[in-house]
Amino acid sequence: MPVTVLLVDDEPLVRAGLRAVLEAQPDIEVVGEAADGAAVIPLVRRLRPDVVAMDVRMPLLDGIEATRAVLRTVAEPPKILVVTTFEDDEYVYEALRAGADGFLLKRARPAEIVHAVRLVAEGESLLFPASVRQLAGRYGQGEVRDALEWARLTEREAEVLRLMTQGLANAEIAGRLVVGTETVKSHVGAVLAKLGVRDRTQAVIAAYESGFVTPG
Repeated sequence: MPVTVLLVDDEPLVRAGLRAVLEAQPDIEVVGEAADGAAVIPLVRRLRPDVVAMDVRMPLLDGIEATRAVLRTVAEPPKILVVTTFEDDEYVYEALRAGADGFLLKRARPAEIVHAVRLVAEGESLLFPASVRQLAGRYGQGEVRDALEWARLTEREAEVLRLMTQGLANAEIAGRLVVGTETVKSHVGAVLAKLGVRDRTQAVIAAYESGFVTPG
């Protein structure tokens, strides 16, 4: 089954470019387009995409509020990949905090766009560690300061979380720790459950905002 994608951007040229890049791949299918976040929920419910490529800044409903609305109202929400012009934009950080699974720069090369969609569709986070550190240092609001105090992560779970903040995928973490990928998946699942977060991206945000790891 191909990975299905919904494109949401108020610039027709951006949507056309993303469609051309993605539909050149045999395992990816663009199932719909929208020009504003206000149209996302009905399209998600009708088309059931695996991934939504969501612009951050749109005139009626921006990508942050659209992300929150999707996660709040759709029973089995798709992965959300924020598409942005500037990686250090406060909107990007707010979108990640709202529940987006990662972000993609509009200037990204075709291969990077394809990789991003595949990665988030598989449940991996798409983070650029240097950018996230910068964003957390600049915009982090510290709303989860005690999150890791009551989570009581084991030593290995804490080690896995630190590697997650570096942007490493499960296979890369497994190689670093010399354990199996399934073992890493189990540790990641335990970290998410203990932190009470939806996905890896939210765990990384919590790690930065709690002071577990420090920006910069």
